[in-house]
This record gives sequence, C-alpha cells and structure tokens, in this order.
Amino acid sequence: MDDAATGLLLQYPDGSSHRFDPGALCLELLPTGGPGGYARYEVLHRPADLADWIAACRLDTGEVAVDEAGVAAARELRDALWRLTGARAEGLPGTPEDYAAVNRAAAAPPPVPRIGPDGRRAEPAPTTAAAVLSAVARDAVDLFTGPYADRIRACGADDCRLHFVDTSRPGRRRWCSMERCGNRHKVRALRARQTGGDD
Repeated sequence: MDDAATGLLLQYPDGSSHRFDPGALCLELLPTGGPGGYARYEVLHRPADLADWIAACRLDTGEVAVDEAGVAAARELRDALWRLTGARAEGLPGTPEDYAAVNRAAAAPPPVPRIGPDGRRAEPAPTTAAAVLSAVARDAVDLFTGPYADRIRACGADDCRLHFVDTSRPGRRRWCSMERCGNRHKVRALRARQTGGDD
C-alpha cells in the first residue's frame, strides 16, 4: 500500500465534488463502477476511460498502453475487489473466485520504477494496463494480508457505500470523507436536535 498520495477527486451529478482517499491504491479503483447495483456508476467504457483513471490514481506511471482487453480486465478486477472488500467490511472471508481474480491480475509484472543519475525518481518506463492492474492487485494482496486487513470499512452514510482503510489510531473512522459524508451526518444530526428541541 502507498500512503503518500492524497486520493481521487470524485465528482457528483449535482456538481459537487470531494477528495476521497481510501488509504490504498486498490480501493481507488472501486468508484469507477462495479457489480450489481454499482453498475449504474460505471465509467470504464473505453480505453480512454481507464487511461484517465490511471492518470488520476496514486500510482506513479508514465506512458500506459490501454486497449479494450485492459478495460475488461480492470472491470473484472474491480468487481472482485468490490465483493472482497464488502465481505471483509462485514467480517466475512470472500469467495475463492474473487481471490483467484486478484491473483490472476497480480501475476503480471508490475510497472518498473526508475531512478535518474541525480538520485531522484525518474519518469517510469512505458507500461501496459496489465502492469498497472498488477500493481493494483498486489496492493490488494498487501492490504488483505497486512496489519489493516481487519480495518476495511464501508462508509457509514446511508447513501454512500465507498470502502476505505481505517488507519486512525483508535480504529473508529466511520466516513469515507469527513468533508462530504461526515459533515452531512453532522448537519442532519444538528437539524434533528433542533427539530426535537422545538417540540
């Protein structure tokens, strides 16, 4: 897992947006759509859509070759990750088929980082969608087998199901983002108290 990045900027149909940092690269793939009811949020339709997600995610990549097969592989991995993180958030193990999908994606060589003569990180070598998805899947392996495996959470808001890693010291984080879901909850709670106080 990479803790250095700040997450993705999520846009909503009402024009609002907020920064979402799920705490792991693999969880950044989830807001692109998903299985079942999440299919209505699908944004990975064409290679350009996957290329846009790759450019926005926390993974440091250079030029990435993306084709239709890469889009299909990304959707397969993402759907497996949705089911696995959902199961883990509920204290369930997940299915062997979904773990197999993660392992298939992780089997490809990941992107190759490079260092320049000045000792600083250099532009990564050109890579493929399969390599990027390998990095995402390997991050999932690290997450599911690491110290935060039992800290995968679903947002506590009734109208949000985003998943995140709770890295807070007490382990009681409830919201995908205090900026959006946490603040909306506080406003609703305040209004409920004010309404209750008028009776």
